[in-house]
Amino acid sequence: MSPSETPWADRPELVALAERLEARFVGGAVRDSLLGIPVADIDLATPLSPATVIDRVRDSGFKPVPTGIAHGTITAVLPDGPVEVTTLRRDVSTDGRHAVVAFTDDWREDAGRRDFTMNALYADPATGRIFDYFGGLDDLKAGRVRFIGDPLQRIAEDHLRILRFFRFHARFGDAVDEAGLAACAARANDLMALSRERIAAELLKLLVAARAVPVVALMVEQGIFRAVIPEIDAEGVARLTALAEREEAAGVAPDAIRRLAALLPPQAAEPVGARLKLSNTDRKRLIAATAGPGDEGPRALAYRTGMVGAVDRLLLAGESIEPLRDWTPPALPLTGGALVERGISKGPEVARLLRQVETQWIAEGFPDAARVGELADAAVAQA
Repeated sequence: MSPSETPWADRPELVALAERLEARFVGGAVRDSLLGIPVADIDLATPLSPATVIDRVRDSGFKPVPTGIAHGTITAVLPDGPVEVTTLRRDVSTDGRHAVVAFTDDWREDAGRRDFTMNALYADPATGRIFDYFGGLDDLKAGRVRFIGDPLQRIAEDHLRILRFFRFHARFGDAVDEAGLAACAARANDLMALSRERIAAELLKLLVAARAVPVVALMVEQGIFRAVIPEIDAEGVARLTALAEREEAAGVAPDAIRRLAALLPPQAAEPVGARLKLSNTDRKRLIAATAGPGDEGPRALAYRTGMVGAVDRLLLAGESIEPLRDWTPPALPLTGGALVERGISKGPEVARLLRQVETQWIAEGFPDAARVGELADAAVAQA
């Protein structure tokens, strides 16, 4: 990989810092650069101790922040963005959720504790030379997500790797690694030991990946969800498949909450949202998405629920979203004060008449202010 092809090539301060830290770029930045896709985060690995890293980052004129000091991670705050720097590590003990680590200066040992071969690639900051200890380059070319070493051991170290296996397969995979698949299926019950927040985070990332639909189908077939989200079944996969087709046909980007709503029976949205400890906003949206298209039409639905909620409900119900293209829900051109000026006493009657006029305005397709004035006059006359 040529340095000119890397996302750090135009960040000379970063390259200089990496060289001073005796560091290599590692993980997703290297993997994604090799695939020619945008790089989100840049991580460095170094044989230097965290204390030495802090000193050298500071001496380089940047601010070091000990964001994960117990695990050897320092964030270097550079003018063009933060970079995480982690001392090479080896696992001392793991319990499936957390690891106790010791620092090392052995690059292969550090690579050996990572999850998949494609994530254990290192790159020299100056030359772009790739260091590949476990066949990650071949796996990357083959579109194969493969655990480093024994898949069962990797899963025992961190149970979340079960979901990561499928998420990475949905994003990068072509042919599934059978040994990894068998290990994930055999240890699926281990997911019960994880926090529901970690499960939700991985699932929501998976649902918007390029091959999310066939991978979720594979997960259901293998019983991956059974222990933690048993509500996801073959019928849910069929709904997800239909939704994904509608999203593509309508030119709408995949959305994780909308797709989760498709996976679940309507009655399961509320308990699953609570179980996964989704944010209040996402939980409400998940529940609302299953409510159907309503009977007032797409624009009325968008006015009452907001554009996002309307698109969710219409797509899930198999209804067209064309009436919403290039349309912004208007504001009702009438206030309570205007009704008071027409002779209505302040109080509940004003609110009632506003709702009455608004309902008629929606039914007529959001006519202009002149028509709303007529509707207001008629409502006051009948009051």
